[in-house]
Amino acid sequence: MAGTGGGRPSVFPTLLYADAKAAIRQLTEAFGFTELSVYEGEDGTVMHAELVQGNGAVMLGSKGRGGVFDTAMKGAGPAGVYVVVDDVDAHHRRAAEQGAEILMPPTDQDYGSRDYMARDLEGHVWSFGTYAPETGPGA
Repeated sequence: MAGTGGGRPSVFPTLLYADAKAAIRQLTEAFGFTELSVYEGEDGTVMHAELVQGNGAVMLGSKGRGGVFDTAMKGAGPAGVYVVVDDVDAHHRRAAEQGAEILMPPTDQDYGSRDYMARDLEGHVWSFGTYAPETGPGA
């Protein structure tokens, strides 16, 4: 199966936002993502963006830009994304200081993870924690 090894992720959550530029600002400033690429249309609409965190990434764009994906996602509700971070408490402090809506403070889970949960500006739920399941061969 392709994508089971190497340095590139094989799964990319893909989200659409009414204000993709504001989403990019929040994801980088509050949640610590790094902007990899942003492609804008002539009118400033975000056609496609890629943000990275650790060895994972999320793709996003503006709602209403047209195309098959935009049409398929029309009316879709918010999504949930889980991101592995090393220091949950420091990550949480940064998000809270940047005004992110915190849904659950850092909490130790029964399965050994420490997690917190936040909602972004357009309702997507982001969980950040230490749980990192093994997905490679022999897992």
